[in-house]
Amino acid sequence: MMAFLFLALAIVAEVIATSALKASEGFTRLWPSVTVVVGYGLAFYLLALVLRTMPVGIAYAFWAGLGIVLVTLVGILVYGEKPDLPAMLGLAMIVGGVVVIQVFSSVSSH
Repeated sequence: MMAFLFLALAIVAEVIATSALKASEGFTRLWPSVTVVVGYGLAFYLLALVLRTMPVGIAYAFWAGLGIVLVTLVGILVYGEKPDLPAMLGLAMIVGGVVVIQVFSSVSSH
């Protein structure tokens, strides 16, 4: 269960770092740039802890899938980005894939 907590925290740290990456404007703004470095450092540290007990493919599926969806939501809410219908369908398929892994896969650590 701790692996899922660490994974959730890693995903949140990665989403914050990725969102700050846009705000850093190519690392020309100090505090967003610091947020990027600290956020990614924390995210990778937590992911390394997750990989002690969870298969790398499963952990990365959650990391990438949920990270993509959450970063898209940040893009919509913070940066006013508007994904089109194909993008929304793709995001739905990503979420569906993560659900299938968690619910039906025997290699998931649930």
